[in-house]
Amino acid sequence: MSELKNKQGTTLLQSVNPATQQTLSGEFPIATEAEIDAVVSAAHEAWKTYKNLSGKDKAVFLRTIADEIEALGDTLVHRAMAESGLPEGRIKGERGRTCNQLRLFADLVAEGSWVHAVIDEALPDRQPMPRVDIRKVSVALGPVAAFTASNFPLAFSTAGGDTASALAAGCPVIVKAPPSHLGTNALVAKAISAAVVLCNLPQGGFATLNGGVATGQQLVQHP
Repeated sequence: MSELKNKQGTTLLQSVNPATQQTLSGEFPIATEAEIDAVVSAAHEAWKTYKNLSGKDKAVFLRTIADEIEALGDTLVHRAMAESGLPEGRIKGERGRTCNQLRLFADLVAEGSWVHAVIDEALPDRQPMPRVDIRKVSVALGPVAAFTASNFPLAFSTAGGDTASALAAGCPVIVKAPPSHLGTNALVAKAISAAVVLCNLPQGGFATLNGGVATGQQLVQHP
């Protein structure tokens, strides 16, 4: 599982400081159609393995993401401030909320009751017809496309609640990068990718794509 970066696109995006209108450092290529297809296909392949990961292992992964986000320190805080125009206290508060969300989902998946397992044992002597053994459990359905919120650069963004809950459920995640927070997205995606390596997870389970409406449309319409 790793972050798949857009390397083929030639159209570049840059972030702008909304308070000063100054163009910020960093150029982010818009994903090509071929790259989007490759990312989604890789996520589908990763799902075949990741969906079977134990709750304990997923919990370790989520907690490692939180640790790696915190390890970014002021680099993340300052970039998020520059791209959002929000004050330092607000950004640090959001960072704390983001990491707490990840750790809360980690606790939930480690505990295990979220799968809502139901077992109805067979009744071979039931009349007028026997009942077979019936079992039900919640399972991961496949890759999830996450779209970020422009007014929450961390808590409802790359590693926000949507991403955390999908990863907790066993679903690979593809984040459509927020156009206003491209640098913040790249930093958080780097933290998630570092957690992937540390936890030795399958390739393709997390990716982020830069682009506009067309990128999002191709992503969600992919078969």
